[in-house]
Amino acid sequence: IKYFFVWGSNDTSLTAGFVLLGFPSLSPASRLLLCSLLSICYAFTLVGNLCIVWAVLRDSRLTHLPMYILLGNFSSLEMCYVSTTAPRMLWDLSSPLPGIISFNGCFLQFYFFFSMGTTESFLLAAMALDRYLAICHPLRYPMLMSPRFCCSLSAFCWVSGFLWFLVPIVLISKLHFCGPNTLDHFICDPGPLLASSCVPAPTTEMAFYSLSSIAIFGPFLFIVCSYAAVLKAVMQLPSAASRQKAFSTCTSHLAVVGLFYGSIMVTYVAPEASGGSNKVVTLFYSVLTPLLNPVIYSLRNKEMKDALRRTLFQGN
Repeated sequence: IKYFFVWGSNDTSLTAGFVLLGFPSLSPASRLLLCSLLSICYAFTLVGNLCIVWAVLRDSRLTHLPMYILLGNFSSLEMCYVSTTAPRMLWDLSSPLPGIISFNGCFLQFYFFFSMGTTESFLLAAMALDRYLAICHPLRYPMLMSPRFCCSLSAFCWVSGFLWFLVPIVLISKLHFCGPNTLDHFICDPGPLLASSCVPAPTTEMAFYSLSSIAIFGPFLFIVCSYAAVLKAVMQLPSAASRQKAFSTCTSHLAVVGLFYGSIMVTYVAPEASGGSNKVVTLFYSVLTPLLNPVIYSLRNKEMKDALRRTLFQGN
């Protein structure tokens, strides 16, 4: 650890890296068990989301449908999102020593993890917009949600997501960090990073959590308003079969929205309220949620199940 410090006159200045404590209270056997379980989850996450992307790209019935263009983008994002944390975490769990991550590596992980999380939030809002237009404006839907517009909307989500936290992350990286260089987490999270700063940075902290709140609550409120309008429109449909069909196109998306926003709000909107459960909550939305998403979409969506069957088992 001493190689990660440059000794000054009055303090210890962190210049090269951090020690991620991870789960120090776990026994070696428990660490090995957790590593095995997370390895399985990671593998199934990649396979499940890759199958959805493959089905959307290969099945001509889905390729040009806005709902599945967005779903293909979402599954691609999930594979990248889980890969920003899972490999590093698995490596640290398999090692008997605390994980050491370089300063640049820490902030690269920080940047990509939060950028992809923000992109996911925006994509969920875009998917809610798609369902709103499909149910509330069915006659104008093909014109309003054309494949070209859908691709542009997806690109906007990606670009805005990767720009959203750029300034706060740069500001946090410019802080002066002091020893000890330990972060009580398994990823480079803003809470432990800000706590390691030599001097409190309330402005930087407020900027980060304000942008976090906007990126979470803005899309979330848009989704709630969209589905309020959808619910009103569905309840006006004449037959129970029509209402059931309309609801069935929304349930998968609503389940994913609940999983994602329910866990992430606890951590980044009210971080002081999460206490010792912070790591568990982060583990849930960074590893388990991306695993559940393809399961939810494939089990609840007949078109997706048919497309997976055609592309994976029949070769067309």
